Formats: sequence, structure tokens, C-alpha cells
Amino acid sequence: MTTAPAIEDLLRELTPQVLGTLVRRHGQFEGCEDAVQEAVLAATTQWPAEGLPDNPRGWLVTVASRRLIDQMRSDHARRERESATATEVVPEDVPDTDDTLVLLFLCCHPTLTAASQTALTLRAVGGLTTAEIARAFLVPEATMAARISRAKQRIKAAGSSFSLPDGAEREERLRVVLHVLYLIFNEGYTASSGSELHRADLAREAIRLTRMVHAQLPEDSEVTGLLALMLLTHARRETRTTATGDLVPLDQQDRTRWDRELIDEGIELVKTSLAGPALGPYQLQASIAATHADAATAEETNWPQVHALYLVLERIAPNPMVTLNRAIALAETEGPAAGLALLATLDGDERMAGHHRLLSVRAHLLEKTGDLAGAYEHYRRAAKATASLAEQRYLESRASRVRTHR
Repeated sequence: MTTAPAIEDLLRELTPQVLGTLVRRHGQFEGCEDAVQEAVLAATTQWPAEGLPDNPRGWLVTVASRRLIDQMRSDHARRERESATATEVVPEDVPDTDDTLVLLFLCCHPTLTAASQTALTLRAVGGLTTAEIARAFLVPEATMAARISRAKQRIKAAGSSFSLPDGAEREERLRVVLHVLYLIFNEGYTASSGSELHRADLAREAIRLTRMVHAQLPEDSEVTGLLALMLLTHARRETRTTATGDLVPLDQQDRTRWDRELIDEGIELVKTSLAGPALGPYQLQASIAATHADAATAEETNWPQVHALYLVLERIAPNPMVTLNRAIALAETEGPAAGLALLATLDGDERMAGHHRLLSVRAHLLEKTGDLAGAYEHYRRAAKATASLAEQRYLESRASRVRTHR
């Protein structure tokens, strides 16, 4: 007998495929999405009791198609008759193609904001409920529902066709897809707010979706690089907090507890991605993560290599966070004063004004120089600047420690 968790996993895998099939046929994103959700709800009720149908995907397509027809006809009597026989017929024209990638492209339509792209991707492709997405991003369910609804309406207004774009547009849209998956993973790995440092469900969902994209585009080096980055980073998840939820920095983590299976897979993917014709930001970030994973202890980290990789990353994808991370690596190779000098170049960047990461890294480097008063002040400011309670506790504990030793 198939267990409920196994059915849940199967439904999560099949949901975007079924939705893609319906949208390709009928071109109604919102109506199709509602119909698929109804079919999935029916499956969660019937399959555990009656067993899996011979063709689960065909079953879902049949039920969802009939729900959609019922919606369009607004015929209650017909809906009741067809619902009774929905499980008995599997349409012969259920295609073998997987439209998940096309659906991802649609959810990441360029007319949408990054927040809407993320929410719609989790809803339509990830199979998460609106309530689950709202909880993940700490907003009311009604707010998230409105955001998703507006996103669907914007896609409809844009007149988007359900097909993969060609040439340069396809490449550009794929970068948006990867960025959205990257944002989902980052929110799962280090939550921007709330009591927990991470949300494992979001991180795992990002990995699952990225595996889907990689399965369809195995030759794309950046897709491979992004998957490698996620696996290598996620491998450290269990060691990032104590039993009470307090943050444990990278150099203090128990590396024997890192997930070696994920690390081995990630390193192999890094090697594959670097064999490609071009070098992109995800490949470089994955290479940095692999360098950390290669070190048995924090002291054995190849910091010159990490700094060199950040230097290349800074050149091809300039970003203040990249510069901030390069400052950390530079401090490890040339001393904290060199790192502080590089951090000073970020002071005029409006994107970093008052950012807790800049404040906390500066505090750490000031502590290394012996400026405990300066370190204390910046640790306190950093703690006040973050909405993550786990990070707040960690930064406040660092502030208390340097105050004690002043």
C-alpha cells in the first residue's frame, strides 16, 4: 500500500506536469491552476483509500480537465455526473512531454516583480498552498493570495503564449528562472526574518525544482552550477545551529556532520559545470562552496583560492555582497586591515546602507584588529538591523563577549 508521504511526493512531482498540460490545451492559467488544485485535493482523499490508479498523471489530467470544463460551463448538474465517473476514464491524448520548464518560464514572466515570480513559482510549480507560501514569507494569507492573483492577471494581460521562447529571449528568461530558484533557496537557507535561521522546506523545494530544470537542460553550465551550489550549501544545514537554535558560524561547525553524499554530488556537478564553454556566477559560487567543502577543518581552507574566485565573480557579476564576501577572504589572506579597507568601498553604496551583513563583518574584522569598542558598537548595530531572531541572538552574544574583554 502506498503511504501518504509517498503520495504527497508523487502529487508534488505531477502537479506542474498536469498544470502544464492543461495550460497548453486551454490557455487559461488561473482556471487551469484552480482545476488542478481540485484534482490534487481529490487525489489526496481517494488514492490513500483506493490505491494509486494505473496512470496517476492521466487520472489527474482527466479530473482536472473535467473540473475546468465544469467551471467554464457553470453547469452544476453536469459537474456532479462527471465527478462520479472521473476516475474511470483516462484520456488517450495525455502527452508524454513534461511541460514543467515551460511552466517555470511562464511563472517567471518578465512583467512580474521578483516577489510575484517567486510566489507564483512556488504555487504553480512547487505545489505549495497559498497558506504555506504566506507562512514561509511571514505575510498574511490574504496578502499572498492577492499577490498570486495579480501575477496571474498580469500574465493574462501580457498575452503570453504557453511555449518556450527562442534564442536570446530564451536565454534571458532562463536566467530569470534560475534567479527565482536562487532566491527561494536563499530564503530557505537563511530566512530573512522570524525565529528560525532556516526553513528547510523552502530550501528542499528549491533543490527539487532546480533538479527538474537540470534534468531538462543538463548541458547548461549555469543550471548545473546552481544545482551544485545548492547541494554544497545545503550539506551544511544540520551544523549551522545548536540544539537550541543558536547560530554556529562556518569556522566553528562540526564538519564531520556535513552531508558527504550531497557534497560529493555537488563537487562532481562543479567539475561538470566548469567544463562548459563559458563561466557564470553560479558556477563560480559553486566553486567557492566546493573549496570550503574540500577543507577538513576551517584552518585548512584555501583562502587564496576563495579570494581569487570572488575576484573573478566580482568582475563578471558586480554586486556589493560579492565585494563584502571578498573582503572576508582578503582578511584571511592579507589581514583584517586589508579587509576593512575593502569594506570601506561599500560605505557609499545605498544598497548596503545600514545592512546587518556589512555591519557584522566590519565588527568581526574590527575585533580581529583589537578594536573591541568599535567591534562592540557594530555588533550591536548589526543585531538591531536584522529581522532574523537567530542572527540577533548571535550578534548580541558577540557584542557581549567583546564588551567583557574590553
